[in-house]
Amino acid sequence: MIHKLKSGLCALLLCATIGSEAKEHVEMLPYGNMDSWVTRYITESKMFSGKTKVIYAIAPTDTIYGAEPFIYGQGNNPWSVSNAYASVLGWTKVSGTTRPERRGKGYCARMDCKLEDVVAMKIDLKLQIAGTIFLGKTYEPVPLKAANDPYSVVEMGIPFTRRPKAIQLDYKAKVDDSHIITYAKATPNPKQRQGRDCAEIYAYLQRRWEKDGKIYAERVGTAYERIWNDVPEWQNAHRVPFRYGDITEQPNYKDYEGLNCHGFRAKNSKGVMVPVQEVGYSDAAPTHLVLMLSSGCYEAFIGHDGNIFWVDNVGLVYDE
Repeated sequence: MIHKLKSGLCALLLCATIGSEAKEHVEMLPYGNMDSWVTRYITESKMFSGKTKVIYAIAPTDTIYGAEPFIYGQGNNPWSVSNAYASVLGWTKVSGTTRPERRGKGYCARMDCKLEDVVAMKIDLKLQIAGTIFLGKTYEPVPLKAANDPYSVVEMGIPFTRRPKAIQLDYKAKVDDSHIITYAKATPNPKQRQGRDCAEIYAYLQRRWEKDGKIYAERVGTAYERIWNDVPEWQNAHRVPFRYGDITEQPNYKDYEGLNCHGFRAKNSKGVMVPVQEVGYSDAAPTHLVLMLSSGCYEAFIGHDGNIFWVDNVGLVYDE
């Protein structure tokens, strides 16, 4: 009899556990299925190539011809990409390292690390660029000064007040095991140094506020994963959990997950782009979500040529 009671109790506990695990749901981010893209045809100035090039943006499906700034953040679309239309002293230049790629009946996002050629006045310059998609806005046309500070034209993060338990996405990756990285910022002679590049997934929940025109933030939640090796088959419904509060004492904490590692910017109440200064950790309600998916983990113009990161079906996991 006791044995039967114990068995019955274990069964009830098992059912309760299974039930509790099932009480969650995944909400796809708007356009997170990567099936909708704007195709942009832009002709570069003769100073560069004089050719018509194609770049893409995640947005309701459309086709745009001509050197027109794309307005990110319209409607319910939270995404921006590393592709950009630049105006350099009135000359038109485009860069594209992110594009849609067919997956089954739909599409996924493909992000390449590329050593791009920029031929200007018959001088062949090199740029090392990582393909990236993120939540936020890029302000076009990108000016010449952004070459030294790419984040100066990128508003990172979107308003957000919820507390998800994880990021969920499908992904695969081509990550070279080379320990050589390339430094190339519009130079004819790229430098190679010791280092290891990889794809990465990260998201921050922040509580932001403004004081005297400056924007401050506390880190509420952190989700971070780096992909160091080839993943040739699709990993469906892969999850990267959020860790809430101060993560510095938690197991497996890495320095690159810490505060102020990326130099993000946002517009203040006067419309001026300023740094978002993280001042500590908090368990407060968040006001913003930062999410970035990239084929490289280094700062701009540094990385490994040839790495590729594919992602699809990007969403957030919530408890019921």
